[in-house]
Amino acid sequence: MDKIVLKNCRFYGYHGALSEENTLGQIFVINATLSLDLNKASLSDDLEDTVHYGMVFDCIKNQVENQRYKLIERLAGAICQDIFAQFIPVQTINIEITKENPPINGHYDAVGISLERHR
Repeated sequence: MDKIVLKNCRFYGYHGALSEENTLGQIFVINATLSLDLNKASLSDDLEDTVHYGMVFDCIKNQVENQRYKLIERLAGAICQDIFAQFIPVQTINIEITKENPPINGHYDAVGISLERHR
């Protein structure tokens, strides 16, 4: 299966189980890989024969910046639901959401989750 990849997309949102996350917000880094058949687009050179990754970016941005969830697992699920609803050719979505600075006392690069969903 072919893939469309959005890597290291950065958004500011207010998701988290802790009150400071809901008040202060933070940056969320998102990687999304969409599996679909890109054969027609690879032959036609026509945007209508693929999924417009700029529109996928906007879909992700809308969920991160305009919604609020306690869990990034729920945020990832909502993003997947929106992508499947708006982009019928997409068959599988792999999404990673990372928080670089969550309110955790310790040393780390980032924390996050990874989901895989199928149509």
